[in-house]
Amino acid sequence: MLRFSVKWVSAVVLVFLVGAAFIFCEYLIYYPAILKCAWPKLSHARGGEGSDGRPTDSTVHAMVLSDTHLLGAVGGHWFDKLRREWQMERAFQTALWLLRPEIVFILGDIFDEGKWSSQKNWEDDVRRFHRMFRHTTDTELVVLVGNHDIGFHYEMDWFKLQRFEKVFNASSTRIVTKKGVNFLLVNSVALHGDGCPICQSVEKELIKLSRELNCSLQHYPLYRESDAGCRGEDAALPEERHLLFREKYDVLSKDASQRLLQWFKPRLILSGHTHSGCEVLHDNKYPEISVPSFSWRNRNNPSFILASVSPRSYTLSKCFLPQESTVISVYSSAGAFLLLLFLAHCLVMKGLCSLCLLGKHKSM
Repeated sequence: MLRFSVKWVSAVVLVFLVGAAFIFCEYLIYYPAILKCAWPKLSHARGGEGSDGRPTDSTVHAMVLSDTHLLGAVGGHWFDKLRREWQMERAFQTALWLLRPEIVFILGDIFDEGKWSSQKNWEDDVRRFHRMFRHTTDTELVVLVGNHDIGFHYEMDWFKLQRFEKVFNASSTRIVTKKGVNFLLVNSVALHGDGCPICQSVEKELIKLSRELNCSLQHYPLYRESDAGCRGEDAALPEERHLLFREKYDVLSKDASQRLLQWFKPRLILSGHTHSGCEVLHDNKYPEISVPSFSWRNRNNPSFILASVSPRSYTLSKCFLPQESTVISVYSSAGAFLLLLFLAHCLVMKGLCSLCLLGKHKSM
């Protein structure tokens, strides 16, 4: 009877620990991380709040993330897909539930293999994206194109661009207006200035839109030599910050960057692509924020931007997601504890067996 009780208690403890570790790492861990985040407030002096301290109706709450890189059929291992896509889905759904943004921008590289995926694989990737980033009608989701979605400049063609635009039901270069705030979405993959047909089409559209801009969103950052001036816990690793960027590959060319600044004179630029955070001031008056990747596949500490924007002002804050190393540590600690519990169980059972044999021997 005692032996049966020990087995029962061990089984209950085992199930409890495994269940607790799983529920915490796969569901609960996102809540304390995102609960630390809040919408930044616009100062009353800059016209962001009313006399009662509440945001005016013209304030837009925008959530900005980048570089989700949903893995494809060619290079994506099934476990890598499962692990990282589940992380992004839970993080996104938790953020929507807790923060309730009015609009969400994803700054390109939605897919990892869009530039070469077959139609069948493309449709599967799109289906998974819509499942992961599902949202209510209260939130508008706006997606920008990146080089992994349609290929680098030398790889892109009309078929891949139009396939992307058809899925997301919008032109890749356009203005989205919310409460009087104009967000310019730029197909930065096509801004190489070499006269390619797609480049000419995008530049023509940008010139038409150049008088309506408030904020600019794009995948490629504007030209900068490197990340040497970038600081913060989500910046590139110290040993990578001084690596020189390649124009038209890591960043836009100098020429394309200057043309965008001259055409639009944006008060804020948001970009992705590098997978790391950075703040740059171009020409001493045009601020650019590089938004880090949203996926554990690209960095241990993903994050996203919370932006409060009005027609006259804006303010930003950064929201960090749980670190992947934390989840690994929790699972490793739980595994080590279960191993110790198993060894202790074996020792106890061995002791009980010895007592039983001893009792039988005395009775004989």
